[in-house]
Amino acid sequence: MAMDPLSLLLPSTSRPFTVATVGTAPSKPTGLAGARIPLPRRRSWRPRAAGRLPAVSAVARKADEASVSSEERFDWLDQWYPFAPVGDLDPRAPHGKTVLGLNVVAWYDHAGAGEWRVFADACPHRLAPLSEGRIDGKGRLQCVYHGWCFDGAGACRFVPQAPAHGPPVHKNGRACVASYPCVVQNNVLWFYPRTEAEFRDVLQRKRPPFFAEMDDPSFFTVFGVRDLPYGYGTMMENILDPAHVPYAHKGMVLFSTEEDPGRYVPDPKCHDREGGNPIKMKIQQANIDGFLSRMKRGDMKFVAPCTLHGTNPGKVNGEAEPWFMYVVFCVPVSPGRSRLIWLWPRNSGIWLRKITPQWYSHMLVNRILDSDAYLLHVQERNFAAAGLDKWHRACYVPTSSDAMVVAFRNWFRKYCKNQIVWATPQPQADHQLRPIQTMDKLLERYWSHVVQCRSCSAALKAMRGLEVALQVASVAAIGFLAVAKGTPAMSVVQRAAAVAAAVLCFAASRWLAGFIENNFFVAAPYVHADK
Repeated sequence: MAMDPLSLLLPSTSRPFTVATVGTAPSKPTGLAGARIPLPRRRSWRPRAAGRLPAVSAVARKADEASVSSEERFDWLDQWYPFAPVGDLDPRAPHGKTVLGLNVVAWYDHAGAGEWRVFADACPHRLAPLSEGRIDGKGRLQCVYHGWCFDGAGACRFVPQAPAHGPPVHKNGRACVASYPCVVQNNVLWFYPRTEAEFRDVLQRKRPPFFAEMDDPSFFTVFGVRDLPYGYGTMMENILDPAHVPYAHKGMVLFSTEEDPGRYVPDPKCHDREGGNPIKMKIQQANIDGFLSRMKRGDMKFVAPCTLHGTNPGKVNGEAEPWFMYVVFCVPVSPGRSRLIWLWPRNSGIWLRKITPQWYSHMLVNRILDSDAYLLHVQERNFAAAGLDKWHRACYVPTSSDAMVVAFRNWFRKYCKNQIVWATPQPQADHQLRPIQTMDKLLERYWSHVVQCRSCSAALKAMRGLEVALQVASVAAIGFLAVAKGTPAMSVVQRAAAVAAAVLCFAASRWLAGFIENNFFVAAPYVHADK
């Protein structure tokens, strides 16, 4: 049996496989250019077990770091970062997010070129958040604190408090908002975290990762977003670790069999009852831009700093498989916080995907993310206590199933010195992780997902309306009984039907209230000991 990476986030009918080339149409797997980073071997009198991963010595790590020149250090500010899928952005309102420590706001420029814009989320007047503003009647971004209005270039166009015939204070350079280069690609809004004039045309030099399948009309893409209560490095480790799936997400994920790779079953006969087994991985083409991991059932590609992706160009019983692709963006938000954006394009079962509401798919994915949220939240603090510089000594990773995790930690150590370069200065206190949060805060869904998702926001609104309607129907049925009491025209059967309707409507409203609370506000804890 083989375990597929990222299967923890995929619907039960989906399967991840080999990797596609970024920026091209579906083709044979290719990887990033560059030399492999071999793991140095440690001498031992004991024979090495099959599937065992060589340890990385401190001497070898220092030699690696010494070989990396300053030009080879990863530049966190010379990258494109995903803001959000455009399907989750309402063009009638501004949207605020934090990315790489930057507070930014995205809004749709109706008055200008009819494009999305990304600004610093601070009005130049008195630094009020523009994300709390509105789009005015002329299609400009308006700060709701004092009504200042800005066009798509960030220039101030109106200061209500300035005399009509006085000095044109709105034309002063200090009245402008910092504007970031941005582009919509594959239906995702990306932005570049530099505002200097020399970076205005950065798109001509460097573009975000491109996937042709997402723009192919024969494909249908399911997408979603979730803010998570642990940092970028912890999330990357988790997504790159297929071995944790049958244990941390027990009963939530389906597995494939080697005898029939096209068929997925809940619990096939394997090495243990949860579904764990050895996973062979081979890291290739590791360099400053990422690495490629080859596995028996599929490949995965890491494109630094945010992108993980793979596809399934293969055959089952001599016939071409339906094309399925998964793309995951792991976005650093701030120390101890990260954002997961997932996109799953596929060209089969499209009719089923189209009739299945996005909110239902998100509900299933959120349950999976919740099941190890507390575990990862605590693990991150254990990493911090041990020190990331001592990760290879603190963690014992003897099997090849940890190869992608080790490859990521090697990349993060060698090219980033185990640090994210935040776009804004982070006070020393902000680098300290908060104390361990309570379970209800970690499993909060409304602010971490629902308000960022148009599908789930609409579903919540509809369900609340249905809950009220059921309560009204229950009260109406009881009122009907009270009015008709003693009326000979009302039979026993009619009275029984009215009572049943009142009880059913009330019970349904209570069940719906619990469903709303558990899926849109705070999820019920996932107790691993009970699984």
